[in-house]
Amino acid sequence: MKKVCYLLGFLPSCWLAASAQQDTFADRWKYVGIAVEETGYMIWGTSPVIGDDGKVHLFVARWPCEQKVDPGWRSHSEIAHYVGQKPEGPFEFSDVAITGTGEDTWDRYGAHNPAVHKIGNSYVLLYIGHTDYHQPPHPSNQCIGMAVSESPYGPWKRVGKNGKILAPPENEKYWNHKAGNGVNNPALLQHPDGGFFLYFKSEEAKMGLAVAEQVVGPYVQLPFPVTANEQRIEDGYAFMYQGKFALLTTDNHGIIEAGGGLLWISDDGIHFRDYMQGFKRINDYTNVDMSKVAVHYGPENRSYAKFERPQVLMIDNKPSYLYVPSGTNIYGGDCTVSYVLKMR
Repeated sequence: MKKVCYLLGFLPSCWLAASAQQDTFADRWKYVGIAVEETGYMIWGTSPVIGDDGKVHLFVARWPCEQKVDPGWRSHSEIAHYVGQKPEGPFEFSDVAITGTGEDTWDRYGAHNPAVHKIGNSYVLLYIGHTDYHQPPHPSNQCIGMAVSESPYGPWKRVGKNGKILAPPENEKYWNHKAGNGVNNPALLQHPDGGFFLYFKSEEAKMGLAVAEQVVGPYVQLPFPVTANEQRIEDGYAFMYQGKFALLTTDNHGIIEAGGGLLWISDDGIHFRDYMQGFKRINDYTNVDMSKVAVHYGPENRSYAKFERPQVLMIDNKPSYLYVPSGTNIYGGDCTVSYVLKMR
């Protein structure tokens, strides 16, 4: 079927039709429940790593509920550390790993959307930040930073001079020169042949790529986007899957299903053209009475609840758990929470 699609000249839509006839990656997730809920705090990006102590460590974007989702994530977000004995939780607060500096730095405000990895003997924590949460200049002032530690409990040291590892390119020929949303939402992959791939969202909500020999950089951005989307996607998580490069992103406007996710597949990690459904709406995994939920972000009258910022826990090099926040608290709480699903 895929070969026929190529011959007919409309691979993505045709390939999706073929894929729809069999179970997808999205069908294999099973809802477990809440991963992180913290009284008084909005909870967002939830990135997992298994520590040397055998525990599961979650690095979570959070900010006071009274700030609302927006502008709270821009003005007050910090990256907090939660610890659980097993991937399903429960998870308890441990410490705050990264905050905005509050000083005249690139990350003065809004330490947000963490992505944590164990690389060698070190823990690597990526995040986004900006100089000013007012609009404008936000969101064009968003950049990506990195901090490292010998322990998930810290202390965390920003790499290089001030932690910044990627900013919008100065070369006017690059696809995201003067990008209206800067560079944000990092996804790090240790390349199987050596070096590191850093994926990110930028202009027109496409995914870009920067590469480095060492995890701390320097990172050199490619001059073109790597995903072939015309509709908005974001929040990629990068991993190797069945010998190929994979990016798990949101599907905000219905490339397959609005409010679900996409699993992009690539042979080289540079050109992502093929995709299947990566996850579905919350309603497809558990019973949700939309008349009783609390909508903290997104349309009040939407008929479904959607996951955001997917982050994967890999166990034995296989995607095993999915951690996802949502602007909708399906249990009706005063703040957002993050949820956890298990791969069947």
